[in-house]
Amino acid sequence: MTILNKIAARASLEKVIALSIADGCEANLEGSNIGNIRYARNSVSTAGVTEDISLVVQCNFGKKVGTATINEFDDASLAKVVARAEETARLAPESPEFMPVLGPQKYAESDAFVTATAAIKPQYRAKAAAASIGPARENGATAAGFLNDSASFSAMMNSEGLFAYHTSTNVNFTVTVRSNDGTGSGWASSDDNDVRRLDVAQTSGVALQKALQSREAKALEPGKYTVILEPNAAAQLIGRMFFSFGARQADEGRSFLAKKGGGTRLGEQVFDERVSVYGDPLDKRVPVGTWNQSGEPVGKLDIIKNGVVENLFYSRYWADFKGVDSVPQPNNLIMVGGDKTQEELIKNTERGILVSRLWYIRALDPQTQLYTGLTRDGTFYIEDGEIKFPVKNFRFNESPVIMLNNLEELGKGERVSVFGFPVVMPSMKVREFTFSSLSDAV
Repeated sequence: MTILNKIAARASLEKVIALSIADGCEANLEGSNIGNIRYARNSVSTAGVTEDISLVVQCNFGKKVGTATINEFDDASLAKVVARAEETARLAPESPEFMPVLGPQKYAESDAFVTATAAIKPQYRAKAAAASIGPARENGATAAGFLNDSASFSAMMNSEGLFAYHTSTNVNFTVTVRSNDGTGSGWASSDDNDVRRLDVAQTSGVALQKALQSREAKALEPGKYTVILEPNAAAQLIGRMFFSFGARQADEGRSFLAKKGGGTRLGEQVFDERVSVYGDPLDKRVPVGTWNQSGEPVGKLDIIKNGVVENLFYSRYWADFKGVDSVPQPNNLIMVGGDKTQEELIKNTERGILVSRLWYIRALDPQTQLYTGLTRDGTFYIEDGEIKFPVKNFRFNESPVIMLNNLEELGKGERVSVFGFPVVMPSMKVREFTFSSLSDAV
């Protein structure tokens, strides 16, 4: 029952909407089948499958809003959850930012559901773990990893006739490998909606190689260095930056896109002209849903084009307040890359540092997008186009805004996952990246 088809989801939601006497009613139905396997110290520790389905009902009387949730679907339970949402709405104060439910919308169809991924069995998960544990054990190392696969659906209906439906699949694999002497560590991940494109053995091999290569790291003085950031490392910083692309944050002076004295930097060149970022739910590399939690259609959107800020995100409330059209935040991010491999970026580097991963990142100043954090799981010194030796980890203090103005080269884009959000991110070569101190952690 957890993955309802479009007809069954519509029938269930119609029944819920018909039960409400509120001024407005919205119902969201979501279900998922999730499988996983986890291993540590070269041994599987947990594995299993969870199935879940839930219904969220939101009702309003005027600007007074109430919400209730349930995971039982007999007629009595459906009546109960609607009554609870209406009762809560009557008791609630008026919401100053209330927006009525939308009428019917048109949505594009995103091909985000892959039958092969939905059909993953325990045998596949066990083989994936073995493909990681075996090579690690044979090479004097210890692996710890997690594979998580899912098939899910979401459906939405309201009292004004809106109906939306979407299905998706995903499989995500992460692995950390440590050398048995405790001096080397490597990490790698892979993420896709199509399991046929996932190569767990290859991903594990990358982590193993980095673990063995990073043994007996040398200390370098902190300072400003040319760095090559692997896609995941770059995405950890750049992905955070897009949480500050809300128009309201800029209008209220709370983001780096606010102008001193008022106004925003919309339409200004803020980044290197090679920087272009957009969202596109129909992109075959990162297909996602074509509507958001408000029921608004989400289509292709240029966010940064040739370094210029093309769009800020407007919620329905803030768009209404400002008298403009709403601009929904995309459900994925795609940064345009170059045509060079990471190996070619390294070959073109006279002196620099290769950063595999950034960790424990925290914001220092939202108005400059300054972050601090640590390198981890494979940091290497580059000289004359070659990796010479591993180096001890650093703490960094850096802003992705500055980083994207210090670009040297962009590599090819790769799919990564940031906060469970699908992203296409290139590796990148950046000058004057600030390392503030050393870290003794491996």
